[in-house]
Amino acid sequence: MTTTRHNILITGASSGLGEGMAREYARMGRNLALCARRTDRLDALKAELETAHPTIKIFVRALDVNNHDQVFEVFRAFQTDLGTIDRIIVNAGMGKGASLGTGYFHANLQTAQTNFVAALAQCEAALEIFRAQNAGHLVTISSVAAMRGMPRAQTTYAATKAGLSALTEGIRADLLNSPIKVSIMYPGYIRSEINAKVKSTPYMVDTETGCRALVKAIEREPVQAFVPGWPWALMARAMKWLPLRWVQKLL
Repeated sequence: MTTTRHNILITGASSGLGEGMAREYARMGRNLALCARRTDRLDALKAELETAHPTIKIFVRALDVNNHDQVFEVFRAFQTDLGTIDRIIVNAGMGKGASLGTGYFHANLQTAQTNFVAALAQCEAALEIFRAQNAGHLVTISSVAAMRGMPRAQTTYAATKAGLSALTEGIRADLLNSPIKVSIMYPGYIRSEINAKVKSTPYMVDTETGCRALVKAIEREPVQAFVPGWPWALMARAMKWLPLRWVQKLL
């Protein structure tokens, strides 16, 4: 039986999956520490959730995850606000990019820095807190794209998510004999700001449905979870073993 995590920190909480998870956790009566670059959206979300759920505590702070010193400062400040942080969800990310060699190195670099290097900083800051508390649950938001190399705009994105998954598994290996839990989430196609311009995608679910499934999976504190489970648990297995040409036809 898993422990109820009352105080939850979510990065990238001003939109998309981060905002959706915040809404779900507020509905469940959890206290929230929410951070993102766009503080106007965070402030609006805080006001909305406090009105709907007046018994919970919500703290918001500006955070650019590529400012690594600021990551540590903000996480520590949230710990001061809440006393303890029970779960940290490393969610901030982006999907900019293009085929390599086509003049978009700047976009691919920004995605690599945000999705992997900045995630490393968030994991470091989270584990600094959890090691001191000797308790906590670290959750990283990867992607089913991490299963294989992807073409065009997803090439760098998929690589960063694969790197994040390996990083998370390494952290879990390092903490196997500790009370600190570590989980990797592999979302499939959930409608969010990162894919808002994608018109026709198979198996896409709306933000609310996807985030509800995501939070339900996180609450179980598994080693890993594919979300929604159908069809992505099966699809992920197929993606690992099918010829690369066939993988592209699945997605």
